[in-house]
Amino acid sequence: MNTPTILIVDDTPTNVELVQSVLAAEGFRTLMASDGPGATALCRSEKPDLVLLDVIMPGESGFETCARLKCDAATADIPIIFLSSADDLKSKIAGLKIGGVDYITKPVHAEEVLARVRVHLRISQTNRVLVREHRQRLEQLRDAQQAILVRPEGCPEAGFSVYYKPLEEAGGDFYDVLSLGRDVFAYFVADISGHGISSAFLTSAVKALLSQYSGPMFSPEDTMRGVDSVMRQMMGEEQYLTACYARLNRRTRKLSVVSAGHPPLILVSASGRSQVVKMDSDPLGVFSAAVLQRKDLQVSRGDRFYLYTDGLIESTAGGGREAGLQQLVDGCVRHRMVPLAEAGNRIADELRPDRAAVEDDLLLLSVEAYP
Repeated sequence: MNTPTILIVDDTPTNVELVQSVLAAEGFRTLMASDGPGATALCRSEKPDLVLLDVIMPGESGFETCARLKCDAATADIPIIFLSSADDLKSKIAGLKIGGVDYITKPVHAEEVLARVRVHLRISQTNRVLVREHRQRLEQLRDAQQAILVRPEGCPEAGFSVYYKPLEEAGGDFYDVLSLGRDVFAYFVADISGHGISSAFLTSAVKALLSQYSGPMFSPEDTMRGVDSVMRQMMGEEQYLTACYARLNRRTRKLSVVSAGHPPLILVSASGRSQVVKMDSDPLGVFSAAVLQRKDLQVSRGDRFYLYTDGLIESTAGGGREAGLQQLVDGCVRHRMVPLAEAGNRIADELRPDRAAVEDDLLLLSVEAYP
């Protein structure tokens, strides 16, 4: 078992020696610093398990040092116990508000210091274990979710590429591509409200429903209503699903589009003419009978169409959802001659170059009508 490391920070050498002797006698490894900047440097380089921090020091106070450590992702999780001769309630509250886990007043007593150090080390250790276990579960869920997503190489005859960047380990955005018979394919993109585990679990249910309600015996509206009828029973309060379903029949050259409160499909011809297929419709999983709208379009060789989720067009430079939509249309037109496998990535990267600032999943499904 690793020996816990405690950083003692105090500008009075006798105070440091006293606390160090108490901790060393019990088997703890100790580090010492005489001021805030020195403590910050040691925290970054040594990653101590806990910091005992004096409040009143020349130059930078203990409160200022604590605030600096809590603002740095590399040191934010290190528990800090304040040591101070100021025993007034205002000082104690200030220390706890700024990020300290405890506050010990001077003169310190050996048994009290040991008891509080041990309690907070155990709490910190438990938290680290919980975070690690939670991370592992999320990674397993992410892997399971990724496994059910069809990849272009798994269905090359469908002629699609996908750009998908979930905000969290498990995203609330979902897509699927289905072969419904000779030269007939279905393309589906959805956005389940919220993020994380609850939304991610619903994606497997949506995939199963799509498979059940797709095929020659179901119209595109039937498919969406089938999904809606079951999702109404599965979703929690204030949850809903926006979706766009496009069925392509290459023999009849017909593209049938059904929307459920989702951003409009974009159709781009080989010559660069664009069409934004807007429809007024309800999201799924909310109303007893969702209002859906269908539009049938004729497609030709060289045409491409795009399904996506709203994270791609919101909060873009220039402001507003409509501006983001226009930027997406322009990108689709500009890259219409780029190989499909590359086009989606180029469009998305131009639209949202700073993915670190994105606050939603990003999904763009690009389809070649006649690959």
